[in-house]
Amino acid sequence: MNPSTSAGYQERQELELDVTERWARREDLALLTDFYQLTMLSGYYRSGRAEVPACFEYFFRSLPPDAGFGVFAGLEQLLDLIENLHFNERDLEYLTSLGTFDDAFLRLLREFKPTATVYAAPEGSIVFPQEPIVRVEAPLAEAQLLETALLNSLNYPTLVATKAARLRQAAGEDYVMEFGVRRAQGPDGGLTGTRATFIGGADATSNVLAGKIYGIPVRGTHAHSWVMSFEDELAAFRAYAELFPENTLLLVDTYDTLTSGLPNAVRVFQEMRARGHTGRVAIRLDSGDIAKLSKAAHKMLTEAGFDNPLIVASNELDVDLIADLKRQGAKVNSWGVGTHLITASDAPALGGIYKLTAVKEPGGNWEPKLKTSSNPAKSTDPGPRRVVRHWDAEGRPLGDTLHLVGEGEQAPGSSHPDATSAVVTYADRMDPTFLRRLEGVATSRNLLELVMVGGARTHPSPPLVEVKERATREVASLPEEYRRLRNPHLYTVGLSPDLARVKNRLIRKLSGLNGLVQ
Repeated sequence: MNPSTSAGYQERQELELDVTERWARREDLALLTDFYQLTMLSGYYRSGRAEVPACFEYFFRSLPPDAGFGVFAGLEQLLDLIENLHFNERDLEYLTSLGTFDDAFLRLLREFKPTATVYAAPEGSIVFPQEPIVRVEAPLAEAQLLETALLNSLNYPTLVATKAARLRQAAGEDYVMEFGVRRAQGPDGGLTGTRATFIGGADATSNVLAGKIYGIPVRGTHAHSWVMSFEDELAAFRAYAELFPENTLLLVDTYDTLTSGLPNAVRVFQEMRARGHTGRVAIRLDSGDIAKLSKAAHKMLTEAGFDNPLIVASNELDVDLIADLKRQGAKVNSWGVGTHLITASDAPALGGIYKLTAVKEPGGNWEPKLKTSSNPAKSTDPGPRRVVRHWDAEGRPLGDTLHLVGEGEQAPGSSHPDATSAVVTYADRMDPTFLRRLEGVATSRNLLELVMVGGARTHPSPPLVEVKERATREVASLPEEYRRLRNPHLYTVGLSPDLARVKNRLIRKLSGLNGLVQ
């Protein structure tokens, strides 16, 4: 290898390490964007539009298959990114090398500091399609710059947290461990994904780095290679039990579960008991007919005098398989879920989008903006908007309504004016001329909270365990029909009558029916 090639390789290695470390800290990530965002920024500055106040909103059009709700995750990382957003000299050198941008624009980037005001649902909230989850108010150029990084920060963790919440519904009260780091999409897929699974309902992870960074409990014992490295299975089990007597979970399917693994495990547990060990015995099944083998394992262990054994199952588990195993009466009480959870394999991407919903010309008010499409499902609602969630007298969510900012608005976190009314009128999103009624409303509250002003947090992000507790609490508050694992009921998200009138007027205007606007 010639010296120049070696030097180039070393430089690339250092840069990759730097990127990984910066990503973990959410620092110096201004270039985590699509190229067209930068060309638009340049265009906004050159056309004098860069400082026009703009409102963008993040939402998703549909949930993953068979999900009746979403769990919002990734907000803390997004706020970290915005607070640290700046262009360093290495970034500017790279942009200069592209030959696309003039010196005046690059000087503006060098001086860039975030000024955004951000409203968001609390992380861990249950969320639904077509409603704003994050609202960004900032100069047009800045709000545009945030698009790609915001979508990258929120789409994947929200997808995985939602998957974890559905898996939690399938597992019930059983212990759930996330084992996905080896199948995750790179180091950050492992970190971000693990954090999201914990929010959604996982109890622990095998990912040690995620445990260190986020304080998530870490779990794991040994693999088949441990057993195979010894002369025989019994020797492997004995050695492990001697080394880790307080954490002896034996993997019993390296050779034959029923004739070798389980009998050898029972023998080792009996030897431990004879030495005075009184802890709970534990085995793991990683192959074969989990329902049949778990029942056999439970019978063998309890007949040997080991009550309430811990029986862990792994091996390509997913929501449907866990639910089916529980219907079959499997004696599993702990689940290790990897690939299908960390990759959300049945829906590998959440279609979250970030759309311009309003601009404010000098000296004026917010001017709502609307995207129309030949596909009605892709049309947006005008904004800026806020979300009001309505609950019944027992604290169960009934539906959400979208309102223009300022429309009957109360102080942040206070009850909506409709909180004392049993009926809330709303319009259908697809047909804003059609009114419906949400009945049985006892309380109502704004969902979005002010989380950032002038590019800085309004308050520290809550500890991760509090985010997890919120998600657990909110999912549990949903009526069962929204938590079904198949064909869940569709949650109501409607428009306030005032917002519906604005949307209808804009649709008519954009359709060229100005004379018919009412």
